[in-house]
Amino acid sequence: MLSRCDLIEGAAIALLTLSIQGAWAQETRMNLFKIVTIKDEIVVGLSAEELQALGGNDASAVAHALAQKGGLTVWQYNVHRGPNGELQQAPTAKIGILANASLRVEPYTTPYRIVPPP
Repeated sequence: MLSRCDLIEGAAIALLTLSIQGAWAQETRMNLFKIVTIKDEIVVGLSAEELQALGGNDASAVAHALAQKGGLTVWQYNVHRGPNGELQQAPTAKIGILANASLRVEPYTTPYRIVPPP
């Protein structure tokens, strides 16, 4: 039979583990944006840290940084099947996007789990 001390210790370890996993999930959370041109559309992801470095946390910050710098390097995201068969939004390649007069940046939402880049 488990003692009260063992139960408290187990609960403390479980709480610590969950808080660490939650912090890791927040640190690796990706924000998705749709980049629209005359020819095509792609979905890209930026971390919170990358967005802060651009000077904001929304699509206008990405568009403004792109216009000022002339280009950005981002992760391209596509829908893939995960190891357990569920659909997920996953990074496929690190790409460069160039500023263009016909460019539009929009926030992008997905019903799938977003996988952080490697």
